[in-house]
Amino acid sequence: MEKEKIVIGLVQVNSGFSGQHYFPYSVGVLQAYAKEHLPGVERIDFLLPVYRRIRVAEAAEQLEGADIVAFSTYVWNIRLSLAIAAELKRRRPKTLIVFGGPQVPRHDRPWEVKAFLTKNPQIDVAIHGAGEEPFLGILTHGLGGNWERIPSASFLRDTMLQQNAPATSLSDLSKVPSPYLRGVFDPLIAANPSERWIVLWETDRNCPFSCTFCGWGLLENKPTVWPMDRVMKEVDWFAEHEINFVFCANANFFLTKRDLEIARYVAETKLKRGFPRFLSVQDAKNSVERVFEGRMVMEKAGLNTGVVISLQAVDPETLRIIRRNNIKLDAYQEVQRKFRANGIETMTDLILPLAGQTYPSFANGVSEVIDHGQHNRIQFNLCCSVPDAEMSHRDYMAQYGLETVTTKMVNIHGKVENEEVPETQDLIIATAAMPREDWVRARAFSWMVGLLHFDKLLQIPIVLIRKLANASYREIVEFFSEGQFGSREAFPSLTRIREFFLEKARDIQNGGTEYVHSKEWLDIYWPADEFIFIELAIKGKLEEFYVEAELALKRFLEQREVSIQGKLLRDAFRLNQSLLKQPFQTRDVTVDLTYNVWEFYRGVMDGREVPIEEGKFQYHIDRTSVRWETWETWCREVVWFGNKRGAYLYGNIPVEQIAGHY
Repeated sequence: MEKEKIVIGLVQVNSGFSGQHYFPYSVGVLQAYAKEHLPGVERIDFLLPVYRRIRVAEAAEQLEGADIVAFSTYVWNIRLSLAIAAELKRRRPKTLIVFGGPQVPRHDRPWEVKAFLTKNPQIDVAIHGAGEEPFLGILTHGLGGNWERIPSASFLRDTMLQQNAPATSLSDLSKVPSPYLRGVFDPLIAANPSERWIVLWETDRNCPFSCTFCGWGLLENKPTVWPMDRVMKEVDWFAEHEINFVFCANANFFLTKRDLEIARYVAETKLKRGFPRFLSVQDAKNSVERVFEGRMVMEKAGLNTGVVISLQAVDPETLRIIRRNNIKLDAYQEVQRKFRANGIETMTDLILPLAGQTYPSFANGVSEVIDHGQHNRIQFNLCCSVPDAEMSHRDYMAQYGLETVTTKMVNIHGKVENEEVPETQDLIIATAAMPREDWVRARAFSWMVGLLHFDKLLQIPIVLIRKLANASYREIVEFFSEGQFGSREAFPSLTRIREFFLEKARDIQNGGTEYVHSKEWLDIYWPADEFIFIELAIKGKLEEFYVEAELALKRFLEQREVSIQGKLLRDAFRLNQSLLKQPFQTRDVTVDLTYNVWEFYRGVMDGREVPIEEGKFQYHIDRTSVRWETWETWCREVVWFGNKRGAYLYGNIPVEQIAGHY
């Protein structure tokens, strides 16, 4: 008598961005690998995977009848995954529930693994690390209860934790078929004809670095690669299926010459066939020439979604503690200089707080990054404790005094959703080196530098004072963030901004969301600096802000006993305010100045020395070629879409918003 079919359910819940969703790549790889290597695979039926956030009952109905359900989990989907698993167990207790992915505690932390399984009895088996070989073991031995034969598995037997030996490393990735090329996603595409798919793509695996805040390079593995013919055929598949956005999940793209070949092929494919339209990559560390050459290839094909320079920290002691001191800062500075010289704008990532980081070292690092030419955007990422990182180990946390708070997870510019099961994250909101109040200062400082410099409200006066008064960017920004400008009565607008940033930072420490929700302004979550920018504009407070800011900077100069030509600061303010993008503009303007402020400013932006000259200077500002006729379109197309490039002054255009990774 022929054995009954075994029904397999797969769950990899991804967030949606602008009506788009990622293919469930991780579970797709498992399915492709099983079909390639499992004896008797014809007895296996795979249900359509659950790939997006839906209600628990709907997911359970979709997975109804499954004998085994495997979940790929991380911080953005763990709570919903647990809820779905619990409902499946309630409806059909004999269903085998397997959890894998980075959210499963590490194999070498058995106390965490046991706590995880004890707290979540709906999970039968937890898998650590790469899942291909363990998945075969689950399909072969799972339903028979022979879990001891599943590599990399942990489970409870009568409340006792049992852990199996790790699976052997997959050093030959040619054994892992592509879910795209093997048709794994074809039924999913057919069942969702209106879905706009985002591709998650690997061309290699592993990371040679071992940063303590990240679980990617835990074992300091050398990258292993997929065969080049497979990679090229996947690019052809993306073009055939008219994929707009491809997110490459490699840790260090352009680490090897082969990555240059891949980039060239993607560029050629786009130019010939129109797709994929955008390719997002994480650039290699310490590989200046190759990163620059590869990014130029992408730029010419219009593939770039923006160049992110992932510094994370600048202070040498902090870099040592987080195991990042083998990454050369001068390499970052050199690649940024090359990009700037070729008209390619960049953004720099910094993390707050990291172990060993103090308020002064953080603020000085921000100042240094700007000094080295970053005038578009510093993205200040709040440090999140994730289970696969060295930083989340109890000994590490105790050694460096890391204090966490659990907050609701929301995306920058994310839509407000009434989530049935909202996700959370554990943010680090204090360390031994950066106590709670110093963290508040640092967070408020970062928003203030965002508002004044990167949102461009005061960028022209600030670079002028930095250059002529020999004042650091830190000193200038702190004059505002520390309230050194004066009293609330004399400076109500600046005081309101400062207090808002401090209050929001304390709100986060108490479990508030990372971003600021505005029901009125697109009903999304805004970074605090952008929220203030919008508030100043919509409430007609920009003029008051500029009057107070000019008076404040005059006081700053007086306190430093620095004298600048009478009209020079006034010229800088007039030009900056005139250039700031605003809606409802009906005519261009001409600004007459006494000094060559624009040429000086552009010299700073381009890394050139342009001396200040007195004379008659006239500047025409085009305000009508691109216009915004509602506050809603201005909020979306200027403040939101201009975020990465700081495209808030007339003369620069924000990139089109395609997906969540931007």
